[in-house]
Amino acid sequence: MKAMCEKVIPSHNCSWRYCLYQLDEIPFNWHYHPEYEICLTLNSQGMCHIGDHITPYDDYDLVLMGPELPHTWQSRDNTDGSQHIVHVAQIPAPWLQQQMQQNTELQGLHTLLDHAKCGLSFNKKTAKKSEKLFNKMQNASPIERYILLFQLLNLMANSPYQTLSTMEFSFAKQLDPAKDKFDHVINYIYDNYTESLSAELLARQAHMSTNHFHRFFKKRTECTVTEFINQLRIAKACKLLLKTKAPITVISDQCGFNNLSNFNRRFLAIKQCTPSQFRARVQQKALI
Repeated sequence: MKAMCEKVIPSHNCSWRYCLYQLDEIPFNWHYHPEYEICLTLNSQGMCHIGDHITPYDDYDLVLMGPELPHTWQSRDNTDGSQHIVHVAQIPAPWLQQQMQQNTELQGLHTLLDHAKCGLSFNKKTAKKSEKLFNKMQNASPIERYILLFQLLNLMANSPYQTLSTMEFSFAKQLDPAKDKFDHVINYIYDNYTESLSAELLARQAHMSTNHFHRFFKKRTECTVTEFINQLRIAKACKLLLKTKAPITVISDQCGFNNLSNFNRRFLAIKQCTPSQFRARVQQKALI
């Protein structure tokens, strides 16, 4: 089975991504991405697939994986109907390497990250300590999350771990023959996000039928085409709200929204506040 390339969008105002999943099930989704990933799975049992390593997993499953390493979890149903909880941190490799080069204090992470190329598993004692750090990330500010991330990496670097896969996976095109096609679509969206974009247009870029493209895109991004484009546009809008004094109507147009009410509605759905409230909050924090 060929692994699929997944596109990771960093969290707002962050260089990396933190996400908390609360799922009725964890489906088999064999994929990889160019980021390091820390994954803590709670209240769940099933099978874990990392590289060529396949093993059962259960509660407090903590794993660190290097870039391009294909992986997936597949859960069994919880008999009590409760949800599976997954904390995920995905860290761009170039950014993390840059942090280590610029900060001597981080040199101790080199061995950990080198071994992570084959995937690392940690014991439950370490996993329970990591849970406390992940819980703090949920409502933390970007700078607090930054500190918590390196506390988490430091915890892992100073804890016992087990190497999982017997080999590294570093040739992305061999893992996913459609990677070039996927990269072309993503680059097209980034280059044209201010224009009118439709699934039909993007499907033609990928030389696929529209129905096939919808499935192809969602498996690689965990969201629909519309959700992905809206997230990108709102992220661009946040930067303009922070860095310029441009009227909100102008920012709406610059970010590809067809009218102000649609922009306000999408912004509220993603950021849980209006554009004007977002700008006011940031300005207020700057005055403190």
